[in-house]
Amino acid sequence: MAEVQHTLAIDLGGTKMLAALVRGRTVVETHRMATPREGNPTIWLQSLFDAIAAWKERYGRVGIAVTGIVDDGHWSALNRNTLDIPDRFPLTDTVTALSGAPVFAANDAQAAAWGEFVFGAGRHEDMVFLTVSTGIGGGIVVNGRLLGGLAGHFGQFRLDESGADTLEDQVSGHWIAAEARSHHPGATAREVFAAADAGQTWALGIVETSARRTALLCRNVQMALDPKRIVIGGSIGLAPGYIPAMEAAFGALSPRLKPSIHAAELGENAGVVGIADLAERQQQL
Repeated sequence: MAEVQHTLAIDLGGTKMLAALVRGRTVVETHRMATPREGNPTIWLQSLFDAIAAWKERYGRVGIAVTGIVDDGHWSALNRNTLDIPDRFPLTDTVTALSGAPVFAANDAQAAAWGEFVFGAGRHEDMVFLTVSTGIGGGIVVNGRLLGGLAGHFGQFRLDESGADTLEDQVSGHWIAAEARSHHPGATAREVFAAADAGQTWALGIVETSARRTALLCRNVQMALDPKRIVIGGSIGLAPGYIPAMEAAFGALSPRLKPSIHAAELGENAGVVGIADLAERQQQL
């Protein structure tokens, strides 16, 4: 039998499931499905593996990156508004049974942070990664090591003493769409950005508010960790005009205090590339 050269990488987020065959930083083939809003993770993963059954002999390991927290191969939600799953779902055991291969699991934003560190905008420097999308995720790489556990879950920062609202609930794509309802009922975050690009004042205000709050988060991260780079990814973070709006929010901040902001270079592939590399490194231990 020929040597297996690919890693099966899965990125399971609040809106989509992306499966990819990955070698190094190269994404060889992909399959995308919407994340169901009903059922449970076992059913979702079964449907995904049914769809990629033809790949069975092409990979020898699996990396799976998910929104939420992963501890010892178990998956739990941090914000059920992003994706509602049972606490301590046996993620690695379930994927091992479906794939028949060794499995490594991690948070999706942490995996994307590692992908950008090794292959993208991180440039192998101390960095923080922020993905602004359905929610806000993040990852931290220090001295060449990815921090796990709760590290980088910046979207879960609280905005007030009650703790009722998380930062991501006031910034992310869900928030942008909700804010648009009084101006454009049913508008998606993508449509809000299109309206902002067309110069519509209401849409510009929503985008700038989200970007200003993300910029403030970056200022706080800079004071706490002083990373060389903060890499911004996600469908919102990489949307046209978002990073420039963040830069504008820094105003006249002194160069020493101003975060060094960089657009993610791997795009939506950061998570699958990162988790594939992590899975390969884990198998080599």
